[in-house]
Amino acid sequence: MTLVPTITELLARARADMRMGVPIVLSNDDIGIIAIAAEALSKDRLADIRSVGQPVLAITARRAETLKASCYDDDVARIALPDGANVDWIGNLADPANDLNAPMKGPLNAIRGGDAALQRAAITLTKQARLLPAALVVEIENPGECAKNNGLTLIDLAKAGPALATPTAIHSVVSARLPLMVSQAGRLHVFRPEDGGEEHYAVEIGRPNRDKPVLARLHSACFTGDLLGSLKCDCGPQLRAALKQMGDQEAGILLYLNQEGRGIGLANKMRAYSLQDQGYDTVEANHRLGFEDDERDFRIGSAILSELGFSAVRLLTNNPAKVEMMQANGIDVAERVPLKVGLNPLNAKYLDTKAKKSGHIL
Repeated sequence: MTLVPTITELLARARADMRMGVPIVLSNDDIGIIAIAAEALSKDRLADIRSVGQPVLAITARRAETLKASCYDDDVARIALPDGANVDWIGNLADPANDLNAPMKGPLNAIRGGDAALQRAAITLTKQARLLPAALVVEIENPGECAKNNGLTLIDLAKAGPALATPTAIHSVVSARLPLMVSQAGRLHVFRPEDGGEEHYAVEIGRPNRDKPVLARLHSACFTGDLLGSLKCDCGPQLRAALKQMGDQEAGILLYLNQEGRGIGLANKMRAYSLQDQGYDTVEANHRLGFEDDERDFRIGSAILSELGFSAVRLLTNNPAKVEMMQANGIDVAERVPLKVGLNPLNAKYLDTKAKKSGHIL
């Protein structure tokens, strides 16, 4: 029946369930796990999980490194739950907020052997749900029956694997004229991904020639910098400087991608800020949370540019990774145009870290 949800739709449902603290079932042939986001775990749900079997906390290798826990599965560590572990104990393993107050969390028993593919998928879903990358899991038999009997979303890893590894298709929803301070000849395009994720926007200035490299900017959403004028980053000044340059040249395209906090979401970005207040730089903070330096997917930007009819850009960026990603995904970068604005005493260390650890050319 066409009413049956596709794997893409089921994954969207699974992400929503995890955000609400509802368990999901992941299966790989006859092997299965029940998984619930550690961040959303309740006392009652923990008791329910324990009634099924021996729970395991799946965390990333980055978080395991901070916890001094062994990681036997490359990018995933599986930590066996002690009998007396409660919701707070699990939360402290997943969230670094109390690392300095309670630095000794071990000894931690890391599991080795067996396949960690299902646990890896559970962590991927927590990341996509903009939660802390940690999931409490328990192995089960007959995963399909378990999901049906308990009304839980069932994800078949054989079908979900490709969908989790590749960017979803993205389509134009609407565009309309939008006069702006930098140019009255502005137009806003709204794009919606098929996976139920956040919409992304393209601001078109003037009527750029599709046959020539267009002045373009891939700008990741920054609520604190773009809207509130935060002095901790250079995002707001970069946004306004890029739009002004496009207005001055009477042509350009600015992509506003909803990938807040280098792709970890606003809540996790604020967690990173809290860690920065403890003395960690932006990369170290991300790692302590369990994330990589940068979790953004710039393939979204190349897909939008292609949808709008652009094949070559003059890219406004200080980040060589953006240039490489555009080139790798069919958009020719004819020129990298520097965008050196926004330095102030409160973000000087942040910008220095971007240059030294993330390769930004400042």
